[in-house]
Formats: sequence, C-alpha cells, structure tokens
Amino acid sequence: MLMFFSLFTGLNKVEAETAPINVNADGAILVDAETGKVLYEKNADSVLGIASMTKMMTEYILLDAIKSGKVKWDQEYSVSEVVYDVSQDRSLSNVPLRADGKYNVRELYEAMVIYSANGTTIALAEIIAGSESNFVKLMNEKGKELGLADFKFVNSTGLNNVDYKGLHPEGTEATEENVMSARAVAQLAFHLINEFPDVLKTASTPKMTFREGTDDQIKMENWNWMLPSLVFGYEGMDGLKTGTTDFAGYCFAGTAMRDGKRYITVVQNAKDSEGKGSYEARFGETRKMLDFAFGNFTKEEIFPKNYQVKKQKTVPVTKGKEDNVKIHTKEAINMVVLNGQKENYQPILVLDKKKVNKNGELTAPIKKGDKIGTLTIEPKNGEKLSFLTAEGQKKVQVDVIAAEDVEKSNWFVLMMRGIGGFFGSLWDGISSTVKGWF
Repeated sequence: MLMFFSLFTGLNKVEAETAPINVNADGAILVDAETGKVLYEKNADSVLGIASMTKMMTEYILLDAIKSGKVKWDQEYSVSEVVYDVSQDRSLSNVPLRADGKYNVRELYEAMVIYSANGTTIALAEIIAGSESNFVKLMNEKGKELGLADFKFVNSTGLNNVDYKGLHPEGTEATEENVMSARAVAQLAFHLINEFPDVLKTASTPKMTFREGTDDQIKMENWNWMLPSLVFGYEGMDGLKTGTTDFAGYCFAGTAMRDGKRYITVVQNAKDSEGKGSYEARFGETRKMLDFAFGNFTKEEIFPKNYQVKKQKTVPVTKGKEDNVKIHTKEAINMVVLNGQKENYQPILVLDKKKVNKNGELTAPIKKGDKIGTLTIEPKNGEKLSFLTAEGQKKVQVDVIAAEDVEKSNWFVLMMRGIGGFFGSLWDGISSTVKGWF
C-alpha cells in the first residue's frame, strides 16, 4: 500500500514541477504563445549560437518597415557586390542572384523566410538601412527595445562572418557569429508572430519556386521539415526558423497550433541520444516539447468575470451614503496550466493606492465600473510564474471594479457624522482617563 501511494505522490510532484521531459540540447525553452508563460526551460539564459534563427530579427525589422510605409513590397532592388558574391555560394543556403538583376522586396523576403537564402537577406538589410553594417546597428537597437536580455548581432543572416570571405559588416570581427539565449530567441519569436502574424503564412509554405517561369527559377523547399507535408511532419506546425552552423549546431525556433492553443519552442545545439547533432535531432527534441505541451496543458478559466475575493468582497467607503462598496473583477482570468492544477492558484488583490486613503478607504462618490485595483494570480506553493515579457504578465491580470454606485452623503449627514465622531472620540478619552484612575 505504501508503494501504491508513493507512486501517485511522485506523479503529483512531476506535474507541479512541470518538467517530466529532458530536452537534449544545450539550451531549450517552451512557452505559451499567447501570454509568453514559460512552461519548460533548460539553460534558457545561456548565451549560445543561433545561426539562421537570426533571420527572425531581419523579418521583424522588415515587416515593421513595411507597416510604417518605409519599404514597399513591390520596391525593386539592384544587386550589390557583397550580395552577389554571397548569393553565388551554393555551399550556403542561397538563391543565386544576377549581378545586373532587379528583384522586388516580396520575392527576396519569401526566399529568406522559406529557403533561408543568405544573399537575399543581406539585400533586404541594404534596402532597409543602406548597408548591412547600418542594419546590424538597427538589429542591436531593436533587441534592446524589445527587452531581449542576452544577445549580440554581428550580421543579418546568422552566418559566421568567415563565410562572408572578407565582406562581413564593418565594425565586426571576421570570426564572430550572432549569439542569443534560448529565452531571448523565444522573446523575439513571441514578438514576431504576435505583432506580425502574417509571417506564418510565408513560414508555413512548404515549397515554392523562386523566379518561376524564368531561366533563373530555383525550387525552394522549406528547411522546417516539421511542416505537416514534409519529412518530419507535425500536426499544427506552421513556423518558424531553423539554423545551422558549426558554431551554433542544429537550432530551431518552432511554433505549432492545435485546437486554439499555440506554443513556441526553441532548441540550440540539439543532439540525438548518442550526443550527435543532426536535422532529425533538432526536430525530435522540438517534437518532445510540443507533445508535452499539447498533451499536458489546458487553457483554463482560473477566476471568472465578476469574481469576488473571499474576505475582500467589499472596500470601506468614507463620505458615502453607504459604508462599503462591493467590488469584483471586470474580466475573467484565463491561463494555460498543467492538467489538474487549476486549483493550485490563488488570487492576489491589489488596490489602487491613488484611490484609497491611509485607512484603506475609498472616497464617495463612486460609480459602478470605476477601477478600484487589479487582481492577478500566483501558485499557492509560493513559486513565481515566469513570463517572457511584462505584457505577457499583464494578460493574467485584470481590473477590479466597483460593482455598484455609492453616492456622496449630503452636507448635513456629513456634519452630524463629524459631530458624532467628535463626541465619540471625547467619550473614549474620558473613559480611558477614568479607567486609569482605578
């Protein structure tokens, strides 16, 4: 019997720790794509190589430039010397570009996102910033703006600068390569797909022909072989970016959606059971995390709309016709949690310090719907929830509002209360003095 119960105790512990998997990679992370809540991590803050996962930043900056109107999809580009030279190297992922050719932004973008074409990536960097060197500065500035903690960009592609054969961006070292932590990669992916969700329409394209119908046409197969129709197909997979160099190993930032639930995964230098890196290893370790997520997590309503915290259902009111006002949540709090763990969270009510006086009272008049404070949640065991961004954290925080009106008392009632309070205080003082005599 003891063995029987100890078995179930072990299962509960596994659920609470949310880590019944071990991803074979130098760095890894699994997050909920809606809130950025971290569901699993391994060495997530170690700064490692990222290879072509770099291109997610180039995608982000390009799509931002498109949105602002600084760059147009049909804008034409004439090939520079460095772009021509890099694009001709077929030992790298590339679509060869003609030295005298003209290409529009959309086809350069599609080649970058689908085929990880390095020459077209540099071309886009030049379109946006005039040179790749200037673009690298933009990349590092944007990383800080997005709140990425551990990163350094030295080029737009993710190649080792050695692969540029002397044409690497000015101000960077010849042997440098881009680095980030798994957490930072996930943050970048989180911003990219939430701010520019259309990127997934291109990232999920399994095959496309570059310059179809011309002498330069090249068949492009997506390097994300986990797309449903490809060799390691996974249901719901629709992004995002692979990367491979000798320095970084086999990397992959993936995302998949099923039944309204989307997750983001990152693996850096993924390896198989024998400790060898491979295409199959990065997809296998990604599959391990996604299977864990889809099989063990559910989006739950932790607290409903109009929820009232026990023992905190009202707030005292001064100068009102009523002494208290009822309060409740404006919206429900929903969050992805491990199956069976919904009840392991407790509400945390925080009243707005600007709304209450030093005695914790609200001042009448109060209108129904007025914001009184906020409600968030935390695990009952005292652990802290981990999110990629502050914005994600706020998605499990809702406003607490007044559930009713409280009118201000008229001057006569307030005067009588003041007189009553004065004599009450006077009587209390006299009583205390008399008691002191005895």
